[in-house]
Amino acid sequence: YTRAEVARHRSPAERVWVTHGTEVFDVTDFVELHPGGPDKLLLAAGGPLEPFWALYAVHGQPHVLELLREYKVGELSPEDAAPPPGDTRDPFAGDPPRHPALRVNSLKPFNAEPPPELLTQSFLTPNELFFTRNHLPVPSVEPASYRLRVEGPGGRSLSLSLAELRERFPKHEVTATLQCAGNRRSEMSRVRPVKGLAWDIGAISTARWGGARLRDVLLLAGFGEQNPAEGEWHVCFEGLDEDASGTPYGASIPFERAVSAEAEVLLAHWQQNDYKGFCPSVDWDSVDFSAAPAIQELPVQSAITEPRPGAAVPEGELTVK
Repeated sequence: YTRAEVARHRSPAERVWVTHGTEVFDVTDFVELHPGGPDKLLLAAGGPLEPFWALYAVHGQPHVLELLREYKVGELSPEDAAPPPGDTRDPFAGDPPRHPALRVNSLKPFNAEPPPELLTQSFLTPNELFFTRNHLPVPSVEPASYRLRVEGPGGRSLSLSLAELRERFPKHEVTATLQCAGNRRSEMSRVRPVKGLAWDIGAISTARWGGARLRDVLLLAGFGEQNPAEGEWHVCFEGLDEDASGTPYGASIPFERAVSAEAEVLLAHWQQNDYKGFCPSVDWDSVDFSAAPAIQELPVQSAITEPRPGAAVPEGELTVK
């Protein structure tokens, strides 16, 4: 097939074709089964998968490639076998350097955790060893031109620079522990295979965070301490990191929590698809992401960092961390 022929198959009605390397695949029957949702897969319809798979390195795993081969319908013609211009661009080229002690679970996007034995060396996790969880390339931010935008019902809006966040609001500090919802997934997989990054026990870190309270910013933007209208309201956050469709990574918290004087929610400016919860009987064949509640709070786990599993220990008294 030529690339022009592949490009004519861009919707379920016309069949959805994609290429990977020199191979051509008809993935129409997989569109509704795609774990990231049909819309994400349709972004690549009629063209190569590589620019999109570059954003999500999980696609390079053997089981994904085996699944793709089930939908193969042919090969690209020799004159079209070379990748089109732009396919080789690495969206992760601008990612920052990382500490070599981090144990990497995926490079692109970068996800890594500190060695367990370093977690208990100090109460606060050193910044360079703080666990890293990314879904997309790290955006490049110019502090001088950065703007925080707050928008809400009734046309209320507020735009603040980083300097204004630092100067116009009292600095509030909170010591808090962050944990990935998939922490200790490698242990779960020993009981029952679980899809996702194989985190050990280190997808958890503690830091002293500082910045303006979200409550203060919302009050300045004209929001009161009550829900703006009837029903359940959330404050939605959108990051600067975007996927191939231009959709930013985001999350939300209840409005009442955001404006609570006791909740200590920060817009932290220095350090030192939300997650869903399912019961064990749910698997990838029966999951319904749209019907599941978002995880708003998560119990922090405990784990033994020393000695490590399987380690030989001497007789006598032993310090367990």
